[in-house]
Amino acid sequence: MNKDFYSLYYRLEDKHWWFVGRRRIFLKMLDKYLPANSGEQERRILDVGCGTGTLLKYLSRYGCAQGVDVDERAIEFCHKRGVHQVQKVDSFPLPFEDDTFDLVTILDVLEHIDDDEGTLRDLYRITRPGGMLMLAVPAYRFLWGPQDEISNHKRRYIAPEIGDLLRRTGFEVERLSYINTVLFPVIAAVRVLRPYLPKTFQVESDCTVTKLGPLNRMLGRLFALEALVVKDMNLPFGVSILGLAYKPLDTHL
Repeated sequence: MNKDFYSLYYRLEDKHWWFVGRRRIFLKMLDKYLPANSGEQERRILDVGCGTGTLLKYLSRYGCAQGVDVDERAIEFCHKRGVHQVQKVDSFPLPFEDDTFDLVTILDVLEHIDDDEGTLRDLYRITRPGGMLMLAVPAYRFLWGPQDEISNHKRRYIAPEIGDLLRRTGFEVERLSYINTVLFPVIAAVRVLRPYLPKTFQVESDCTVTKLGPLNRMLGRLFALEALVVKDMNLPFGVSILGLAYKPLDTHL
């Protein structure tokens, strides 16, 4: 990611409709599939590519959450936010022992990495048997645009590709759904038509299109409403893909 955007994301993550809506969906899904902690051992959680740290605060409700990121600037913004259970990593494999985490999240990160399959294999390694992986990635190659370029994306996906990747790397797929479905027609139209629009309509980042205010709040509520549907059923199309998978209890089969 362009390092200048960490400052932008730090300011927007708590309020911008896209961050607010997706976070509501992620947490609603975890509420359904992650049982309450039982016994004396607290659940261990890792957020891979934690960015400026907002999600880590929410993940802490499910256990002891920590994050890793490749960028020192991201770690600095985590600290500024009051999130200190974070560390910088330079590459994969991650510096954790096998079977360490009960939950691993990698949300809008996999598309930045050259070796996506190798990355998922490493996440499988550090997930405990019976543990959960949650991932999110951008959908559909025809939606490729300036936001993908400035974010240094390598690819966009379709749901069957993500399902195949998860299964090839050892995971059992529990859920695989598109999200950001309600706003998909508008977003797709803007993405497809943008190259043909006058320069005055061009923007450096999609996050700057909607200013904070009434429209932003309305879009956030509209996007977040999908959480009530996605927790129970998979959506057939959308701007992003959400996957939930488990590491089998018996990994020797």
